[in-house]
Amino acid sequence: MKIYFAVIGLMLNFALVAGPLDESKIKNIINSVEFGWENGDGIPFKEHFFDFEGARYFESGGQNVGLADLVENHVEPEKDALYFLELNFNNIQIHIENDFAWALADTEVKGKVKRNDREFDKTGYQTFLFKKVEGKWKVIHSHSSSRDRRR
Repeated sequence: MKIYFAVIGLMLNFALVAGPLDESKIKNIINSVEFGWENGDGIPFKEHFFDFEGARYFESGGQNVGLADLVENHVEPEKDALYFLELNFNNIQIHIENDFAWALADTEVKGKVKRNDREFDKTGYQTFLFKKVEGKWKVIHSHSSSRDRRR
C-alpha cells in the first residue's frame, strides 16, 4: 500500500510541476501567434501549427484549409493590405487533459485598410485547440469570431 501511495504522490507532484510548465508553453505559443498576425509573419504559424491533411482554421465566417492557405492567403497578405494591425488576446483560459489542450481568449483587433482607409475596431473570442506532437504543443485548430466594438 505504501508503494501505491508513493507512486500516486509522485504522479501528483509531476502533474503539479508539468501543468504550469505546459500552460506557460501554450501561452508563449499564443503570444507568438499574436505577434505573427500583427506583423504578417507566417513563421510563428509554421513553427507552432500542426500541418495535417484536413486542417481548417476559421475566422469570422471564413476559413482557410491547411496551414499553407492560412499563412500564404491570410496572414502574410495582411501585412501589405493594412497600414497597421493591433491584436490582443486577453483573459486567456487554458485547459489541459493529457496530450490535448484548449485555450479560450477574449480578443480585441484594430486596424486600418490601405485600399479604402477604413478603420476597424472589433472585439470577440478566440479558441485554440492543441495537441502534443513529439513532445511539443501544436495548434491543430483555431476559431475566432468578432464584431464591431460596441460603443
